[in-house]
Amino acid sequence: MAEEEIDWNRKFQKGDMKSSLLEESSFVVLFPHYRERYLTEIWPKVEEKLGTLGIDATLNTTDGIMTVRTTDQTWDPVAILRCRDLIKLLARSVPFEQACRVLEDDVESMVIVIGRDVRNAEKFTKRRQRLIGPNGQTLKALELLTQCYILVQGHTVAAIGKPDGLATVQKVAEDCMKNIHPVYHIKTLMVKRELMKNPEMADKDWDRFLPHFQKLSKKKNKTKRVFRNRDILPQQPPETEIDRQIESGEY
Repeated sequence: MAEEEIDWNRKFQKGDMKSSLLEESSFVVLFPHYRERYLTEIWPKVEEKLGTLGIDATLNTTDGIMTVRTTDQTWDPVAILRCRDLIKLLARSVPFEQACRVLEDDVESMVIVIGRDVRNAEKFTKRRQRLIGPNGQTLKALELLTQCYILVQGHTVAAIGKPDGLATVQKVAEDCMKNIHPVYHIKTLMVKRELMKNPEMADKDWDRFLPHFQKLSKKKNKTKRVFRNRDILPQQPPETEIDRQIESGEY
């Protein structure tokens, strides 16, 4: 009897799991108070969406928590992990329409914590605004080049998209906090995007086409320091005749 061939490229479908899950799995996520009104309005849509996967979703506005758990109707064992990511994104102010993308097979999400190394609040605010750009233009350009949805909220950056795009977003966000402007990465991504369109450049080195930016060092005016006289005590007065007599005992 020939072994059954497995098509690894086929997506997992309903009916592939022959029996129900043996144990119940659940995840709980806290959400801030200002998200309560929005979550209450869209929660029927959340229950309907997760119900198609056999996942039970509960919203507790008293304790400020969202809960997802598996049921006997769950037909995809990985669905509970995707639903966990969905409620995490909802707690981070991501719209429901964008958060639902994590339920797809080839889409992932990432919550990047920024500002850990920037202790100055004013400096952190300026660098975070630099990542967003004037009227959000820098963030929009980054979304187009990486094909990811990006939301900057507080000390975190939430991103949804393909793994390659998420890695790029993480690199840009971390470098921005290290005082490297995002426009440098955007210019590099634009050049790579044009090179990918040319099939002749597939096997060639792209390094000579990519822009190279050098960090300018601030030149300080070297002035010679003049140290003041460190002799704080006054000079000893000259020895007199009486001092010599006192020393010899004649006085």
